Amino acid sequence: MIYGITLMILGVLASPNLLLAKKPNAKEILDKITPYQGWIGLVFCFWGIWGIIQAVLNMSLLTNWPIWWITWLASSLVEAVLGFILGYGMISKLLLSKNEEAKKKGEQLLAKLAPIQGKLGVAGIIVGAWVIVAGILFYA
Repeated sequence: MIYGITLMILGVLASPNLLLAKKPNAKEILDKITPYQGWIGLVFCFWGIWGIIQAVLNMSLLTNWPIWWITWLASSLVEAVLGFILGYGMISKLLLSKNEEAKKKGEQLLAKLAPIQGKLGVAGIIVGAWVIVAGILFYA
C-alpha cells in the first residue's frame, strides 16, 4: 500500500502540469517540495533499482503469483526511471561527477527520457493506483 502511494506521489512530482491543471493552488505545495526534488528522486531511483533486483531474484513468484510479480517489476521500473529523471542533478553531482564518460551517458539517457517525463508521471500514478488495488486484492 505504501509503495503504491509513494509511486503516485512520485508520478505527481514528475508531471506537475497535470496537478496544476486540476488544482491551481497546488503550486505552493510544489514550490515547497522543489528544493528536495533531487534527493527525493535519488532515493526513489535506488529504491526502484532495489525493487527490480528483488523482483528478478524472486522470479519464482512468477509461477504462483504472475500478476503480482509483473506489478512488482513494473512499479519498480517506473519508480527507478522517474527517480532517475527527478534526481538526475543529485545523481550527477554525487555519483557521475568523477567519470566524464558516465556523466555523458547519463545526460544522453536523460535527454531520451525527458520528453516523456509527463507520460511517465501519469504511468506512475496509474501503476501506483494498481499497486494499491492489487495489494488489496491479493493480500486482503
